[in-house]
Amino acid sequence: MGDDNGIRALAKRFFDAIETGDADTVRDCYAPHVEIWHNTDGKISTREDNVRTLQNFIARVPQRRYENRRIHLFDGGFVQQHDLHCILADHHHEVVVAACLVCRVENGTIVRLDEYFDSARLADFRAR
Repeated sequence: MGDDNGIRALAKRFFDAIETGDADTVRDCYAPHVEIWHNTDGKISTREDNVRTLQNFIARVPQRRYENRRIHLFDGGFVQQHDLHCILADHHHEVVVAACLVCRVENGTIVRLDEYFDSARLADFRAR
């Protein structure tokens, strides 16, 4: 899936699945050997670790939406910047976290994902 339309479709499918809480589709967007890194801890996680984290996130944040999605393609992948709006399970607080993801794509799946969160806003999210 080296073509622009295919990479755009994969990115849309991936983020739409997170937004709707479809962990199985997220898993399918990843290559089995994907490496997932976050700026918040500097560690690499596996596909299954990430899906478990996503499932916990879905339970804690039952309402979430991506706004201001900006995708930029590069040879073999994409960068997406967005604002993730989260309504926490207590339904009293909305937290908006700016993020940027850099994804390398091979054979129609994500093989490397580097995720950068606005650490100040993420700290606000974790405090609630």
